[in-house]
Amino acid sequence: MRGLVPALLLLATSAVTIPPRRGVVSHPREREVPGVVGSPTARLSGGARPIPRFEDLAKKAGLTVSHIASPEKMYIVEAMSGGVGFIDCDNDGKLDIVVANGSTVDRYKKGGDLMVTLYHQDGTNGDLRFSDITQSAGLTTRGWGMGVAVGDFNNDGWQDLYVTGYGGGVLYQNLGNCKFKDVTEQAGIRAEGFQQGAAWGDYDRDGNVDLFVTRYLHFDVNHIPENIKNGCPLMSVRVHCGPLGLAGDTNFLFRNRGGGDFEDVTKKAGVDNSPGSYGMQPLWFDYDNDGWPDLYVSNDAGPNYLYHNQHDGTFEDVSAISGTSVDANGNPQGSMAVDAADIDHDGLLDLFVANFMFQYSTLYWNRGPQWFEDISAQAHLIAPTSPYVGWGGGFLDVDNSGWADILVTFGHVYPQADLITGYGTYRQPIKLFRNNHDRTFEDVSTMSGLDKFRRSWRGVAFGDVNNDGKVDAVVVDADGPPLLLINRTQTTNHAVLFRLVGTKSNRAAIGARVTVLAGDLKQFDEVRGGTGLFSQNDLRLHFGLGQNTVMNTVEVSWPSGAEETFQNLPTDFIYTIEESKGVQKKVSFATADSSSAVVHGNPTRHIN
Repeated sequence: MRGLVPALLLLATSAVTIPPRRGVVSHPREREVPGVVGSPTARLSGGARPIPRFEDLAKKAGLTVSHIASPEKMYIVEAMSGGVGFIDCDNDGKLDIVVANGSTVDRYKKGGDLMVTLYHQDGTNGDLRFSDITQSAGLTTRGWGMGVAVGDFNNDGWQDLYVTGYGGGVLYQNLGNCKFKDVTEQAGIRAEGFQQGAAWGDYDRDGNVDLFVTRYLHFDVNHIPENIKNGCPLMSVRVHCGPLGLAGDTNFLFRNRGGGDFEDVTKKAGVDNSPGSYGMQPLWFDYDNDGWPDLYVSNDAGPNYLYHNQHDGTFEDVSAISGTSVDANGNPQGSMAVDAADIDHDGLLDLFVANFMFQYSTLYWNRGPQWFEDISAQAHLIAPTSPYVGWGGGFLDVDNSGWADILVTFGHVYPQADLITGYGTYRQPIKLFRNNHDRTFEDVSTMSGLDKFRRSWRGVAFGDVNNDGKVDAVVVDADGPPLLLINRTQTTNHAVLFRLVGTKSNRAAIGARVTVLAGDLKQFDEVRGGTGLFSQNDLRLHFGLGQNTVMNTVEVSWPSGAEETFQNLPTDFIYTIEESKGVQKKVSFATADSSSAVVHGNPTRHIN
């Protein structure tokens, strides 16, 4: 083990034979495509763009429970918690919010805290009101909550919840209507230690979602060495020690057997990271368009991992050859949040990773099979992100333009940072970068008003909270109640939400891909159970559609291999699409709180 140094946190199965997804991209995207579809030189048109605006309604809406953390954060475990997620726990079509609660060393020794707070959305007719139903929901396991991930592990139609935590995580089965039961032991998910992020993904495409969990480092609150208790010096100021100098830990992949229980297949699948690393957040995404979910893992103070799915229950480690393990200079970064989106409409998913200060948030451009390029400098992301400690973040379309923007939350790990000249401030901003449609981004943080929100931020989740067609966000404050940022951007652009329901595929449709063509605008996205940093976005897929009022085609590629095509669907609706059964509900944004109209679709289906 290396000598202890100051905590530079964030430095640094059986085979299933299924044909590949249609439209596989198998070559680098060097060419230009006329118009806005995939052109790296597409010019902005149509006059002035909408000014992004957000309003914090957390206190008014009832999100008042403070995140639990030590003011001094003299141990590294006390600086880490802060996941948040959206869940529809009673299937009423309105997003509920679950927030990891955190704890402190002293409180954990005395039994810990409730690991999460669950807020149920009660308001009607656009009135955003939430109530704390944690106790009545049965989310009563105590410990030290770090993050959350949402899926439906038993395919019963109710969204379940996995909570990561120091000392081990908790699998909560949704029994229906927001009533949960801790089934961790009976499900066989035994992963003690310092858990950080989690993500659901059906890696073997057997119709049951599997679970990947990262672990950070070895830290025993009951046997803390004296030199750790005293902290480590950073420019004459004592701060918490680690992660460098502390032993990293291994991760877990749990395969869902389909009967409510899981098996540890980490080594068998080839994703064992022995002897250990500082694991942060996993992300399932299909980067090579072969129809199988691949796995990316962000790591603190070390190279990140990219595992390519080999379609037989195993993975190939392509971290180094892919270009996604380090930055453009070959340096490992202190990585936190990770997300994927097609930033330039070239048909390939690109990667965003938030990192520690004096580094920068990294944008990896997907150039084709197993090859990414760090284009952070060209994208204008280095200067505005390197002074800060990046935590949560990812892609969202803030103005419904049809192009993926980037939002990042920042906050120092050391409350003592304000005492150290040249080491930044403890309270840091939220930043928004608007997509210029040419693989560059504009910092519109001041314009949007987000830069005025300065705290030590942690995770962020994106979702349409009020069902008005615009993406909102909830953000964790390490030392207080969360923010609820409602998107107030004034725009005439249109949008759509898709709620997918699997039948042969897993019920929550995690891993399903939707491709939308509206006019000249073609885009796609995937359903993901866990993303950003320790957080969970809305499982419904949101697409901004610009000035288009009709979607020419909507293609759904299900994890089972089935494909369905819908034509001439109007925009500004929330569509529920059930695998092999078509459109089951079509609800206008304007009436999303009211009774849902049922519309039976007649799609053109292609079963591979």
